[in-house]
Amino acid sequence: MGPILSIIVVNFNGIQDTLELLASIEKFLDLEYVEVIVVDNGSLNNESIAIAKYYPWSKTIRSEVNLGFAGGNNLGIQASIGKYVMLLNNDTLLKDNSLMKLPDTFNADSTIGVVSPKILFNNPAGYIQYAGYSSMSRITIRNKTIGLMQKDEGQFDTITDTSYAHGAAMVVSREVLENVGMMSEFFFLYYEEMDWCEKIRSKGYRIIYDPSAVIIHKEGMSVGKESPLKKFYMVRNRLLFAKRNRTGVIRYISIVYQILIAVPKEFLGLLFKGNPKAALSTLKGVFWFLSDK
Repeated sequence: MGPILSIIVVNFNGIQDTLELLASIEKFLDLEYVEVIVVDNGSLNNESIAIAKYYPWSKTIRSEVNLGFAGGNNLGIQASIGKYVMLLNNDTLLKDNSLMKLPDTFNADSTIGVVSPKILFNNPAGYIQYAGYSSMSRITIRNKTIGLMQKDEGQFDTITDTSYAHGAAMVVSREVLENVGMMSEFFFLYYEEMDWCEKIRSKGYRIIYDPSAVIIHKEGMSVGKESPLKKFYMVRNRLLFAKRNRTGVIRYISIVYQILIAVPKEFLGLLFKGNPKAALSTLKGVFWFLSDK
């Protein structure tokens, strides 16, 4: 019998985090039922060699170039054989074997296409990062993370539909992959999983938050919260998301709002904070979008 769950882990210059994650997988999961695929996504050094040495039960794939979040995960998905495929950030940790409950969640309803677990911060410990997402504003292209920074006291322990899965930990069925396809790769970083969820939902599938499974996330180790890189992609991809997932006059209102209101406000705020490089990156995101053909 093949694996029930294929876990895709994308590594980019983050071998220590990746090794710690693999150690937690080895500790808590029965590897007879799990396939783990690690994609070394253009790391400066070929980190797949060391990963394969320490954890030979994992399947390692090396990309010589950084394919981005979607591209790296898609490369792993193409090599997977499990009935369900989990995208799991390399800076996460398992605290128990509860991830194996997620494939069972799909059995409750044939229209369930994606499931995300509860995600807790590593620091501060015991505080929630994700307990579902609110719906996305049609104009501002912003939403809220349910439970964010609340102490986990069981207040979000009910399985429920949610607007979006969390890219750090999400399980999709093989059926969804066959009927909807993989993530679009031109986002490169940020918003790609939300764009994917929009496509999945448009095909009639439900997106579920299931708190019976819990993971720990060492948020923010790869990209700083106000780094120029993050600001560029957040601005650019918010505009791309509006272009791809809004129609008619709402699409144009949303794009104009981003360019004339949201981005100038963010630009000035970053200048006031003494971060001119990040401020400039917001404008670069707009210019990229306007010049893209």
